[in-house]
Amino acid sequence: MGRPVAATYALFAAVALGGLSRIPGTGRGRAVTVVRLLPVCWILVTIGTCLSVRTWSAVAGMLVVGFALAFAAVGGPRPAGAAPGLQLLYILPSFPPYDPASLGDRLAGTTTGVVVLAVAEALLCAEPGPTTYRELAARGALTAGRCATLLAAPPYALTGTETDAAQRAGQALRAVTVPEAQRPAGPGVRDRALTHTGLATRALLTRLAQLRSGPGRDPGPDVSAVLRAVAGLATATAACLRSGPPPTAESARLVAARAHLSALSAGPPPGTARGCHPPDRAAPAPDFPPAVLRHHAALLEIADAALAMGTAADLAVRGRHAVVEVPLGRFWYASQRAPVLWWHRLRGHAGRRSVFFQNAVRLALALTAVRLVAGVDTLPHGFWAMLATLTITRTTVNQTWSTVRLALAGTLAGALLTAAILLAVGSDTAVYAAVLPVWMLFGFTVGPVKGVGWAQGLFTVLVALVFAQLAPPTWRLAEVRLLDVLIGSAIGAVFGVLAWPRGAHDELRYAAAELLRRAAEIVVATSASVAGPDGTAAAVQSGVPGHRSLQRAVILAESAYAQFLSEPTPLQLSRRRAELPDMDWQATLMTGHHTLWGSDRLLEPPLTALNPAAATSAGALGERVAGRMLLVSAALDPGGDTPASVPVISPGAAALAPFRAEPPGAPRRYYATASWLASLMTDLARIAHTAPAPAVDDKTPGRR
Repeated sequence: MGRPVAATYALFAAVALGGLSRIPGTGRGRAVTVVRLLPVCWILVTIGTCLSVRTWSAVAGMLVVGFALAFAAVGGPRPAGAAPGLQLLYILPSFPPYDPASLGDRLAGTTTGVVVLAVAEALLCAEPGPTTYRELAARGALTAGRCATLLAAPPYALTGTETDAAQRAGQALRAVTVPEAQRPAGPGVRDRALTHTGLATRALLTRLAQLRSGPGRDPGPDVSAVLRAVAGLATATAACLRSGPPPTAESARLVAARAHLSALSAGPPPGTARGCHPPDRAAPAPDFPPAVLRHHAALLEIADAALAMGTAADLAVRGRHAVVEVPLGRFWYASQRAPVLWWHRLRGHAGRRSVFFQNAVRLALALTAVRLVAGVDTLPHGFWAMLATLTITRTTVNQTWSTVRLALAGTLAGALLTAAILLAVGSDTAVYAAVLPVWMLFGFTVGPVKGVGWAQGLFTVLVALVFAQLAPPTWRLAEVRLLDVLIGSAIGAVFGVLAWPRGAHDELRYAAAELLRRAAEIVVATSASVAGPDGTAAAVQSGVPGHRSLQRAVILAESAYAQFLSEPTPLQLSRRRAELPDMDWQATLMTGHHTLWGSDRLLEPPLTALNPAAATSAGALGERVAGRMLLVSAALDPGGDTPASVPVISPGAAALAPFRAEPPGAPRRYYATASWLASLMTDLARIAHTAPAPAVDDKTPGRR
């Protein structure tokens, strides 16, 4: 149509978001993401055009834009997948000529390329979508409801079939088993709440599977009422996740049943209403034997997990307009607006220990250096060098060097083929125009499958076919392409060596060690508060020393784990086998979550004082668990021992025996604390990939 500038930007917009980007999801999902990114594309093209007036302004812009786009990966898999393509849409206009008058053509071409790509994604890639995370959570809630119903009625037990179903439903909610596009990884209220729903559902399924009642053993009307209320709330939660009504009534029913069982377990003083003893006095001996109190504590934990699941599900569906009453301590994000939550996410990763921050700094510095070299030396087609840096730089030294070797070999082969084509065809642009779409189809189909060497070689021929239509071509175009890739690869490799050269490997170990150190602080503070002389906490919930530090440690550990999983090269896999034998990093993350949740639950009013024997036992158990956490943390720390020396925490009966102690006159709160600490010991046992603890025979009417 005689508009080469618009044509160039249309083509590279489609290549950037369709070929260079890796946006997860179905075709229609990618189409929606691409259309939403169109305003961002306009901004990047405009900024790149305006800053190309001087080399220094283009370099400064590359530093800021490069870091911002790479750091946007903290927003979830879609921003992370689109970031490389968006980088290209700034790189292309940031090179000469400085021509603000052509901005209209550039924007028109960019819009055309993005819109046509979105239409193609929606129409040509209309494959059925995978099961959403909301549906997986709904299925898990239904499974939990069935388990609770079976435990509340004869024969008061789960068969092996139901136990296996609960285990499968919980495993289905792990992030590693969910397609990337379906993971609720964003910073908004709904994504955070959906993540919370999955964690609470997993916790509920696990606790229900561990609550095994013997056939014919009636747990009693109060316990059955709690289990029936749990079943009702779980069923209503599943309906809510499937766009049904909020589980308001079912949540209120469980709150009432839970409060009744809690008051029943509290053991009131003689002559007073049950549950009305003053908080500054120790509760006298309860009316129930310790085995029953331990069973009640397990039931109250189940009720707590079910209430968290129902509240989080309503938040996930309705956002800030949720109907179910939300406890702001646990769901602190429920009343926050999107900019505040984005700021919270960005601030949480604004540090050198964040893998997202490391990757953003590494890539921004590498691209800035290439742009400086291209501007100072007037490198022909310098943006090819930046494109090479963008596609080749990896998060580890070995990955980067391996990729560079393959890329250079592929580029050399592509350059030789390009030179032959240019010499044979000459300036006949009609041939290049006819071959280009066929070659694009071949290149973007074979390249991603065959690897980076094939991708670079095929792309070398592709860009030659494009630029041969814009200016009279010579065989030296292939030489320039090879030189650009060599320069971009060298700079990318240098910054890969200088900036955090081992990727997420060491960062995962450090983050896991830091998480366990912070968790140990919370365990000590919480158990000391429970064992306090007046039965009250020195500070509740967010005021617990180290509470916010543990929240941040969990966030950083999760990002390092995600980055570690994204480095699946043979070298990295062999390193995992050699240096991280049988390590269950997921159990480390769950330890952090369980520590936070259990601490919140134990410090909720009403607070019951412990007698001296129970207080001493609770404090000793807390110190015991914290000590085990510190042992594992010291072994995981990269500056300490090797991971092979991670101590194996036995989950057997001998290790759990102290948590089954029965101090005389201990109230239900003591057994709730012991149950929480025992579950943390089980989590620590899983870190070293040992078998989970077997069911303990408590000889109780409600549990064995």
